[in-house]
Amino acid sequence: MTPPADVEAAVADAHRRGWALVLAATARVARDLDLAEECVQEAYAAALAGWAGDGIPNNPEAWLVTAAKRRAMDAVRREQTLRSKLPLLVEPEETEDDEADDEPAADDPEDVVPDERLRLIFMCCHPALAQEAQVALTLRLVCGVTTADIARTLLVSESTMAARMTRAKKKISAARIPFRIPGAAELPDRLRAVLGVIHLLFTAGHTAPSGASLVRNDLVDESLRLARMLRELMPDEREVRGLLALLLVADARRATRVDAGGRLLRLEDQDRSLWDRSALAEAHDLIVDGLRGGRPGRYVLQAAIASLYAEAPSFDRTDWPQIVTLYDALMSVWPSPVVALNRTVAVSMVSGPAQALEEVAELEKDGRLARYQYLPAIKADLLHRLGRPEEASIAYRRALELTENRAEQEFLTERLARSRREL
Repeated sequence: MTPPADVEAAVADAHRRGWALVLAATARVARDLDLAEECVQEAYAAALAGWAGDGIPNNPEAWLVTAAKRRAMDAVRREQTLRSKLPLLVEPEETEDDEADDEPAADDPEDVVPDERLRLIFMCCHPALAQEAQVALTLRLVCGVTTADIARTLLVSESTMAARMTRAKKKISAARIPFRIPGAAELPDRLRAVLGVIHLLFTAGHTAPSGASLVRNDLVDESLRLARMLRELMPDEREVRGLLALLLVADARRATRVDAGGRLLRLEDQDRSLWDRSALAEAHDLIVDGLRGGRPGRYVLQAAIASLYAEAPSFDRTDWPQIVTLYDALMSVWPSPVVALNRTVAVSMVSGPAQALEEVAELEKDGRLARYQYLPAIKADLLHRLGRPEEASIAYRRALELTENRAEQEFLTERLARSRREL
């Protein structure tokens, strides 16, 4: 008998390393994402029970693929049997053309994408789906982010996000979208969504939408790994370089974002001598390359902004006017309300908190950031700087209502208490 602790550790390791591979293989058999996910979950449950008596296999991922595919094939056969006994419900038979769609093209071998998880991300980012559906499905199925955290990241309710993913799965089934790895010629059309998935995966790890810790190291590390893999796959894409640079700059501060007790530290309070200088140097080179040769895209500009923050010798000596200029360029290529909100922080340092507060008020009227906790948090900070503690307290309370991460909650609670003391 294998000790239960050893089995649990082996299953957890196989889940972390092999989920994407197992799901991709099972989806091609099941041709239905819900069924595939169910079969994969059953396979992992069977591993917990079976490996205790039979021992941990030499290749756990292969064992899981076999177990999940067998369950999927059994389910498909049951469905076919049901249809044969209920002629009125028979659907058109699959044609040879349909079967051909499920196979990789002869000139586009599957190994064009060498990493299993990156393969599955490209597969899920099918252009027939809306981009938000592509991103949500991939984060949930491939990366294991919860529906609730995806909803918080995309600024919608959990029920809305669940409904969107359900509709996306139904569309995949109804439209008979093939479960195959896209060929080389198809990759550029899916790149934008893939970049979005990796960026949101990093975001969900850099500041976890919920939980006790500010950072989820597993998601941050996985997003960096995927970004590097993507750069190897598509080295000439400037936005791929930009995304990797953005992640490197943001992650360079990981060790300084909380104190020894897990308390969140603002950028101005962080020890810059502890930042990862090798990561910042690598990011700088990527940004310089990305800014050459034409109009830079979203990720290159975001990386350039983050790099300016990091290169400043101190918070007060940050080149705020240049950051505002870069934000203006970013707004022209990616007119996002989140970008507009982040821009107000730099505006407050150039033109004062009153001007920034006016811009925040316009974003409040817009309504798209109604669920975004950083809008009332930034508003509260601006009100505090303007000597309006009562209004700042109201804004801090609103930010607290929208925040599920404990480290951020504790930080906002401290800021709220400070405002109340000033009343």
